[in-house]
Amino acid sequence: MLTRLFFLFTFFCGVWSFSSNRSHLLATLLSLEYMVLIIFVAVYFYLCLYNYELYFVMVFLVFSVCEGSLGLSVLVSMIRGFGNDFFQSYSVLQC
Repeated sequence: MLTRLFFLFTFFCGVWSFSSNRSHLLATLLSLEYMVLIIFVAVYFYLCLYNYELYFVMVFLVFSVCEGSLGLSVLVSMIRGFGNDFFQSYSVLQC
């Protein structure tokens, strides 16, 4: 019961940081990766607790690495195109 509350608390701390840091893309990506890491640890803990196979953890890691690399490529292309990752400096009309 206590571990479930710990995982929920840490996950909602990541959700809170994701919703409060909407000005920079890098801070948003870091809070998303924090939430993915908490989900990974929770799934790994529960799979080990009930002696299940860990194939799902491997698939989850593959998808989270793909998500991270896609986010970093978007960040790099934004910095190369606009010079920074500050969301309020972009205009939809310029695109």
